[in-house]
Amino acid sequence: MNVVMSGATGFIGGNLTKSFTDRNWKVIPINREDLTLGSGLLAEKIEGSDAVINLAGAPVGTKWTEQYKKILYDSRIETTKRVVNALEKIGQKPHLFISTSAIGIYSSKGSHTEESKDYADTFLGRLTLDWERAAMKATEFGIRTVIFRCGIVIGRNGGALQKMLLPFRLGLGGVIGDGKQAFSWVHIEDLVSAYLTAIEDKRFQGIYNLTAPNPTTNEGLTKALGHAIHRPTFLHVPSYVLKLQFGEGASMLLEGQRVFPERLLRHGFKFRFSGIQEAVDESVK
Repeated sequence: MNVVMSGATGFIGGNLTKSFTDRNWKVIPINREDLTLGSGLLAEKIEGSDAVINLAGAPVGTKWTEQYKKILYDSRIETTKRVVNALEKIGQKPHLFISTSAIGIYSSKGSHTEESKDYADTFLGRLTLDWERAAMKATEFGIRTVIFRCGIVIGRNGGALQKMLLPFRLGLGGVIGDGKQAFSWVHIEDLVSAYLTAIEDKRFQGIYNLTAPNPTTNEGLTKALGHAIHRPTFLHVPSYVLKLQFGEGASMLLEGQRVFPERLLRHGFKFRFSGIQEAVDESVK
C-alpha cells in the first residue's frame, strides 16, 4: 500500500505513519514545499498512490489575530484545494481520499450525530464547512472520499493533554470557565484504528464523527486527569483570562460540542477507549 500524506509530521500524522510503516506500507509525505508547486508537479508526487490522507492545518491553540485566522484558513482550505486539484490531474487516481475535519463545525448547543445540520455560525464553524466542501470535490473524480470530523485527540506524547500535564502536576489544574462545556474526544489509538478501517473497508465513504461514544465535560476531563496523576483540581481558570490570552480562539476552550460517532458504530467499529478516565490513564503513563 502506498499512502501519500500531508501533515505527516504532526501528532496524528506521526502515529499514522508509524502504524502504516509497521504494516510495511510506504508513506510519502507532502511537505510545505510541495504545496507551493503547481498542481501538475504535486500530481506527479501523488501518481501511483493507493490512498491520499490530508491532515494539514496550522495549530489552533494560539491567539487568533486577524492575521492568524487567515493562516488557519489558508493552511486548511487552500491546502485541501491544492491536493484535490492535483488529484484531478492524475490519470490513475488513488482509490481513497481521507480528509480531516473537526467537530467545531457543530453548534455548542444540543447533541450531534452526522445527521445534524446545526452548524456553528462562528469563524471555526464556517472554516470547517469550507474545508469539507473543498475535500468533497474529490468525489467528482470518482474517488472514494472519507471525511473524519475529529474530536479533541488525546494520547501519549502529544495531543491536548500534553499542554495540561505540567500545571496539573504542579497542583495548578482546574476547570475552565464553569466547566460544564461539552468535551468530545478520541484517543489516538482509536483514531489510527478508524483510519486503517476506512482504508481497508470500502463501505466507508462520506462524513464520520471520529469521537469516543461517551463525551464528557471540561469538568469531567479535569477530574479524570487529576485522578490519573493524583493531584488536586480545585483551582478555577476564569473566562476573561483565556480571552486575554487567546482572543477569539478562547471560544474553543469555553465552548464545546457534544458529539456522537453514530456512523462508525453503525459500521460495527469498536472503540478501545470509550470512557474518559481509561483514556486519560493510558495517556499519562
